[in-house]
Amino acid sequence: MRGRLLLAARLLTGAVFLYAAATKLPDLAAFAVDVADYRLLPAALVPPAAAALVGVEILAGLALLLGPWSRAAALLAAGLLVLFIGGLAQALLRGIDLRCGCFGDAAPATWLTVLRDGAFLVPALAVARFGGGGWRG
Repeated sequence: MRGRLLLAARLLTGAVFLYAAATKLPDLAAFAVDVADYRLLPAALVPPAAAALVGVEILAGLALLLGPWSRAAALLAAGLLVLFIGGLAQALLRGIDLRCGCFGDAAPATWLTVLRDGAFLVPALAVARFGGGGWRG
């Protein structure tokens, strides 16, 4: 049973990361605007950071779905989620009105967004700690 739960956690996390990246790819410039709105990076670093973020999401998602590096990929995904949670929280605490940018839509960033990312963190941490639950993971 534990192996099936870990496999489901791994596949769910991988699918979420691939979906998130796929929604941003069609308009990386719009995603870069979302990244800039967090006010964490100098303007010159925003476009390469936005592109790199999408690339890392793709890498983590594929590695989780394919399985051989599931623990490392889950650790990478967990690190990204901690980064997202921290970025969202600091913006909300500073009163910055912004779009999340999470899934390529215009959804505003809220404390529910932070909670959602926290919920995504749980299966990522489980896979990082215990492995991917079989099927090559």
